[in-house]
Amino acid sequence: MAVGGVWGKLLHVDLTDGRQWIEEPSDEIYLKLLGGRAMAAWLLLRDLPVGADPLGPENLLIFAPGILQGSNLPGAGRHGVAAKSPLTGAIASSEAGGWWGHEFKRTGHDALIVHGKSDKPVYLWIKDGEVEIRDAAHLWGKDTADVEWAIQGELDDKRIRVSQCGIAGENLVLYANVINDINRAAGRGGLGAVMGSKNLRAVAVRGNQNPPVATRKRVTGVSKWLGDNYKTKAASFVAIGTPGGVNNLAAASALPTHNFQDPFFPQHQSISGQLMQETILIGRDTCQACPISCKQVVEHEDQTYPDSPYMRSDFLHKLKLSKEYGGPEYESIAALGSACGVDDFIAIAKANEQTARYGLDSISLGMTIAFVMECVGRGLLTAEQTGGFLPRFGSAADMMEAVEMIAHGEGFGAQMGQGSKRLAAWIGGDAADSLVEVKGQELPMHEPRAKHALGVGYAVAPVGADHMMNMHDTGFAQPGEGLERVAEIKRFPPMAFNDLSHQKMDLFYHEVNRKHMLDSAIICHFLPYYPSHVAEVLGGLTGHDYTPQDLLDVGERAQTLCRLFNLREGFTEEDDRMPRRVMKAFKEGPLAGVEITQEMFLNARNHWYGLMGWTEAGVPTAERLQSLELTEILDGMEFVAA
Repeated sequence: MAVGGVWGKLLHVDLTDGRQWIEEPSDEIYLKLLGGRAMAAWLLLRDLPVGADPLGPENLLIFAPGILQGSNLPGAGRHGVAAKSPLTGAIASSEAGGWWGHEFKRTGHDALIVHGKSDKPVYLWIKDGEVEIRDAAHLWGKDTADVEWAIQGELDDKRIRVSQCGIAGENLVLYANVINDINRAAGRGGLGAVMGSKNLRAVAVRGNQNPPVATRKRVTGVSKWLGDNYKTKAASFVAIGTPGGVNNLAAASALPTHNFQDPFFPQHQSISGQLMQETILIGRDTCQACPISCKQVVEHEDQTYPDSPYMRSDFLHKLKLSKEYGGPEYESIAALGSACGVDDFIAIAKANEQTARYGLDSISLGMTIAFVMECVGRGLLTAEQTGGFLPRFGSAADMMEAVEMIAHGEGFGAQMGQGSKRLAAWIGGDAADSLVEVKGQELPMHEPRAKHALGVGYAVAPVGADHMMNMHDTGFAQPGEGLERVAEIKRFPPMAFNDLSHQKMDLFYHEVNRKHMLDSAIICHFLPYYPSHVAEVLGGLTGHDYTPQDLLDVGERAQTLCRLFNLREGFTEEDDRMPRRVMKAFKEGPLAGVEITQEMFLNARNHWYGLMGWTEAGVPTAERLQSLELTEILDGMEFVAA
């Protein structure tokens, strides 16, 4: 290989007949796509038949680290997972932290592409260059921690890393996760259901090989910069992590409440990160080679908290929280908490634990439960329809019961496991008025009325509503790190949260391309690297120099490949929309009167289409494919282009 940082080997395994083979892509593929989302989208375009059933054997399940995995760069302890989504029918692409991606890369492979379907439960065992399909009948139906420990015991190695589908994936919940390291998740789009549909319970990996590096000192130089600066440049993640924003978001009417209906959650103190620190938090966890330790670890059993007036759980002496499943991050706290009107932190933490235990996307889970609660409150669901289960906003017990029903496919839980969009169609009537989704994927816990460009990002994200491959307006509303980072390529002034001007969308174009590049390389979004840092690392690893603009081109290639996939699967510009609920103004609170009109939205979206080199119908032009150097890469594939 003339490219450092990779092995030049993609591992294919067909579960139908047990075949396995190695593909050796060209240097060009690695240099232009890097790995992760861009690589996965290219493989899906090339190898997945148009219109394939997401839960059928034709679907591909792709585990795709990037060039940065195996390098020991802080923040590179991540990997991507992709497939055609059973939830949306679009591409599903999600990233997970932990150690699995690093360990897989050290087996001597750059990606794993799983084909077909086994006729019985199996797991893959990949150690260095050896691949074995092993029986998993004894693992089926078990919790994620028990499965990981059983595999490590069976193979007599506690350093084995395990990625798995969980019970929810076995039961084909359409928003089941792929879980690795017990408490890390490739969290959206139903990737766990794809894994379960193949009867693939787990992929266990152990590697002892270090990928080749062209110039190690260029990588260590950036690592040293991070070590010298992370305590100040990532201070909030160091201090408290993602739950730290609950109270501030509540004060700004930006904490999603009652299925995005209400501008304020009065009990926000009861679900805050500060309360968690005072009570159930026992430590912080991290990912491979990362010093920030932003992950929460909680534990609870028959404890009282006399100095915390907000910890008044009805479940206080009934629920045990197990530390191996980590602890709730912001998305879970809001989705299972304020979105459902629940202010019981012990119950929220336990429900979050169950998402890791069973393999569930806490965002789609919480928002589907919130949707059901609203439909019950509106009289759109009856006890006859739900088998007597009528959950109400504010009931922690109802929320927790729903989690169990959904994971196990019991009773009305099987219907809820289809996601809110299918559920609304099943209910009929005016139920669709209560939906808060894009392309069938429920909104994350960030309020578009408080971040207007983020709302456009929900509309145009290839996977459906997503907050990671997106721009958060509040990070660019005043001088600071966000604008300084973007200034390495183009300078922008601070812009208000409700600005949807063409200039704002120019900034959005740069920022979202950067995010897709990070998910191709792959590196954590929370690390305070500038484009020049990533370019330096890539140059050191590959032996080929990159500029900051080159990095944005990688991100644009990733977005464009995802777009081509979705277009051929029948998606159009009509699917790039915002839910009406989050466009309408609140009547009170800090955001009273702030709305996103359809004219504002379409003007912003269509300007971004132009920046991407897409037509007014959202179709990439042949000229832009050529300028992005995608034409030859796409040769022979079926796709739509203008």
